Amino acid sequence: MAGGLQELRRRIRSVQNTEQITRAMKLVAGAKLRRAEERARASREYFKEIRAVTARAVAKGGNNHPLLETRPEETVAMVVVTSDRGLAGPYNTNVLRRAQADMRALNARQTGVYAVGRKGRDFFRYRNVPIEEEFVGLGDDPSYRQAKAVADIIIARYLAKEVDAVYLTYTEYKNAMSHEPRTIRLLPVEPPEQSGQDKAGPELGYVFEPDPRDVFQDLLPRYVEMLIFGALLESKASEQGARMTAMDNASKNAEELIRRMILLRNRLRQAAITREIAELVGGAEALK
Repeated sequence: MAGGLQELRRRIRSVQNTEQITRAMKLVAGAKLRRAEERARASREYFKEIRAVTARAVAKGGNNHPLLETRPEETVAMVVVTSDRGLAGPYNTNVLRRAQADMRALNARQTGVYAVGRKGRDFFRYRNVPIEEEFVGLGDDPSYRQAKAVADIIIARYLAKEVDAVYLTYTEYKNAMSHEPRTIRLLPVEPPEQSGQDKAGPELGYVFEPDPRDVFQDLLPRYVEMLIFGALLESKASEQGARMTAMDNASKNAEELIRRMILLRNRLRQAAITREIAELVGGAEALK
């Protein structure tokens, strides 16, 4: 009984230490989430504006651009955004499951993966899926330069006709408790349409320098870069939200486990005390 009681005490201390770690990780993830959420929301406003400018440039400059060229999708590239670290609940599992389902649905002759994040890289490498490029160690604050590095590679391979289409799978952030994996097509670019307000109202007098066609030629690659940058920010906010939720659940589970083990410890102690009293009483009776 003493050995079991001592082992139970060791387990309680171990779970208490784990609870302290999970609570600390929850606080850290919460602090990172606030910053990631602010950046994701700010990027949405910027993307909204660059989308509007691109739509106006398309209307003025036509749609003659190599990134708009549509080809039969025989060779497809999938850009999959995951995290570099675990302990984020079902975050990575959900986005990887969505990427796998979309890859099967595309039914292309060849599909290569551009893995953003160690979890996605390791997942596809273990399943012998061709990894064309890997981008790891992006940190907690992805930069536009990192998104541009990804965009430059896929744009170059698309223009060289090494791939016929490029799709992006990432996690869209809604709030700390809700985030949804989704897949969008990066290349060929789908020209954004002007909003209903722009169509219904009078034509605004935007001035393009040097001219709409030249602006359009330079703006379209930036549009692709912004799509990737926004996906990185949305995924990072989703990751921190998922990690905060997972650590909160782990802390609550540890607290409940500690409560149960303390009750069990008290029962064992009470049983030991009762047995000792019974032995003392029995010994005293034997001496009479």
